[in-house]
Amino acid sequence: MSFPLIMKFSQYNINTSLKKNIQAQGFHRPTDIQFKCIKPILNGQDVLAISPTGTGKTAAFAIPILDMVAVDNRRSKGIYALILVPTHELARQIHQTFISLSKGIKASTVCIYGGVDQETQIRQLQLGPSILIATPGRMFDLLSQGMINLTHLKMLVLDEADHMLDLGFIEDIRDLIRKIPLKRQNLFFSATINKELKKLAYSIVKNPIRIQISSNNSVAKTIDHGVAYIEMDVKRYFLASIIKKNKSAKILIFVRTKVRAERVKMAMYRFKISTSTLHADKSQENREKIMQSFHSGIINILITTDISARGIDVPNVDFVINYDIPESSETYVHRVGRTGRAGKKGTAISFCSTKEKSLFEHIKSDLMSEIANIPINKTDYSSTLDLAFESNNDWKALIKANELIFEKNRKQKKFKKKR
Repeated sequence: MSFPLIMKFSQYNINTSLKKNIQAQGFHRPTDIQFKCIKPILNGQDVLAISPTGTGKTAAFAIPILDMVAVDNRRSKGIYALILVPTHELARQIHQTFISLSKGIKASTVCIYGGVDQETQIRQLQLGPSILIATPGRMFDLLSQGMINLTHLKMLVLDEADHMLDLGFIEDIRDLIRKIPLKRQNLFFSATINKELKKLAYSIVKNPIRIQISSNNSVAKTIDHGVAYIEMDVKRYFLASIIKKNKSAKILIFVRTKVRAERVKMAMYRFKISTSTLHADKSQENREKIMQSFHSGIINILITTDISARGIDVPNVDFVINYDIPESSETYVHRVGRTGRAGKKGTAISFCSTKEKSLFEHIKSDLMSEIANIPINKTDYSSTLDLAFESNNDWKALIKANELIFEKNRKQKKFKKKR
């Protein structure tokens, strides 16, 4: 057995309270990304890490940051570490991680994001936090108002950098780099990497330790994922069948737009299936209530757009359904990565219509892992699902059941032709 597998957090030379907090969260050994990141960060090195979602990268930078803040003697009101993230949900999730790990440590954390009144956030900033977690829009807004002091910044973290690039924040980030201390530590985290992102990364980090947990566009081994080729007008029936056959399952459904999210919700309502939606038209207060309900299990079916779902870290999501095919392989990886987290098994199914087939073929060609085919006969989709889900979400049985139906239909058609 290799050293990383037997290494425990108790063996790290870090703050005692931090060790207790890590243990209280039920963490005993670091994940691969945590093991490879923590020591270099503690040594003051820049890090460029490419790691898929669900691998524990938040703790990979939260643990060393909290330890470094705990031993920092400056005691100034300047911010020690700035963590930039693309979405409200991810900012809040990371904030909760820092709160859980910082008990008993003199390290105050403030989280700022748009969609809510800024006055409360300004009051929190005036108390002089050590760590600031922020979405770019609100952070740049308050920075321009002179409400954020970054003159003593020691560490810059860009998390989900690929998504921030997609949202068009690249020029704002470059502008920020010109306004913060040149002498600082830089941590760059992303689930995927391309030429443009690599160019941005190397304009920020200096002689970094490069860490890549898996190949580009790789789906975690804990996720069984397949595609059902069905037409757009029957997707709602197939989705309703999956939900009804898995009444206790937690299901996350991805659609392309907020309008589509509401339409799918109404379609499920006609099947007497209760769902919730998450998209940009929801108020921040509403979004928070929905996420809390989905996390706690009050609601089990959530329909969401990509932007709203980025950063969702909900335990025990049984199914991810791509009701609409995503625009890229990177988005596909992010979507299916919402299941099969923390070492648990998960299932992802994509509904692909004829119009979406060319897009999906492009996604398949980019991925490093094969997508299983689920043969679905349009006229027999109901009986197919009856067989497919009798095995209590067993993926191999689902594939086998659909193959049997497919073969049965083929033989019947062949027999009719002979007659």
